[in-house]
Amino acid sequence: MRPDDFDDNRSFWAATAPPDTPCAPLRGDIVADVAIVGAGFTGLSTARELLNRRPDLGVVVLEAKTVGNGASGRNGGQLLNWINGIGSDDPVLTRRVWDATLHGIERVLERARNGNVRWSRHGALDLYTDARRAERAHAHAERLNAIGIPVRYVSGAELKALCGAEGVAGAVWDPTAGVLAGVDLLRATKPELLAGGARIYEHTPVTRVHEGETITLDTPHGTVRAKALVLATNGYTHLLGYFRGGVFPLLSHVVAAPMAASAWGGAGSFSDDMDRISYGAHLDGHLVFGGGSNASYAYRYGGRTGGDMGPAADAAVRKKLGHYFPGAAAPDHTWSGVLGITLSRRPSIGRRGNVYWGLGYSGHGVTLANLAGEILADLYVGEGAQWADLPIVDAAFGWIPPDPFRWVGYHAYTALTGRSPRRG
Repeated sequence: MRPDDFDDNRSFWAATAPPDTPCAPLRGDIVADVAIVGAGFTGLSTARELLNRRPDLGVVVLEAKTVGNGASGRNGGQLLNWINGIGSDDPVLTRRVWDATLHGIERVLERARNGNVRWSRHGALDLYTDARRAERAHAHAERLNAIGIPVRYVSGAELKALCGAEGVAGAVWDPTAGVLAGVDLLRATKPELLAGGARIYEHTPVTRVHEGETITLDTPHGTVRAKALVLATNGYTHLLGYFRGGVFPLLSHVVAAPMAASAWGGAGSFSDDMDRISYGAHLDGHLVFGGGSNASYAYRYGGRTGGDMGPAADAAVRKKLGHYFPGAAAPDHTWSGVLGITLSRRPSIGRRGNVYWGLGYSGHGVTLANLAGEILADLYVGEGAQWADLPIVDAAFGWIPPDPFRWVGYHAYTALTGRSPRRG
């Protein structure tokens, strides 16, 4: 994994976060009990949870650039329930997924309340732009209510008060969802980890992994020898040679525009019902907005991850922003980031021998990547049985063909259908 595989375009979250001094790069050869590659939500939450369970552990975190440089610092800010890729008519499974993700939200917000972190909890709206889909969503919300899940269908004036988006037929409101400035949370977590004995090395890309009873990680100016490895690299994981056929990097373009609360409404965030999903979150006087068309997402040949997506993507996102909010101010922050996507959109959190991973969150990473830290720590200390019934734990990845077939297939499918390739 090379430093130039990471981009320098700054997100709204990074540009407005509390200041932070990067940790020094690794120089020399060190040993550890657990080496974590990636200092985003998965990496830092795993380090935190491991040290909470085993304060004596030697935990090392290696970050190719800076804490929160990846998707954890470039997302739409939505702290959501549910797991993409898992839809079920089984009320037991539905309730289990809800309980797990709600637990993840509660844990994140507990941490946010105790730090210098921007957050809100005013719920999230699933917007429906078609009356028939809205009615189906209404019926689905009632089924969820019957098993104790407190979502609610809204329409008309109430919907307008929650979100000022134009052209919406109805919505389902989840009052338990939140919005989080992820870079704030990560920068608040870093000193806590350092005080607890973790070693964090920034600007330290891992260039090669040598597996064995002891795992050796090569970096430009040193090595780490560890008993266990945690892959907290999500959309960058293929650069280390892992899960190349299971997780692929999808670039997404996002903007942030100043927006008064009176123009936005009372909800925290929304997403729409289109395949090339549009989404928005309101926090700190800004609407963070992304998606909405093929041009706002991209897969690059060979899984390349660097650089901004450019003017075409920016124009597409701005156009969609204007569609939903005709009077919106011009964005004052624009950026691109890399998502880790699976073909089924289902993530996997698991282990094989002494290699652990949390990957493929497919757009729900603010909740799931933080929850992954708790699950991975429990797997490490032998207490993972409590998560065994959650269908993302040790889940197999579907297979995605390599390039050139992947590149050709992605672009052909999206051009012909206007949709994103997926299975299930």
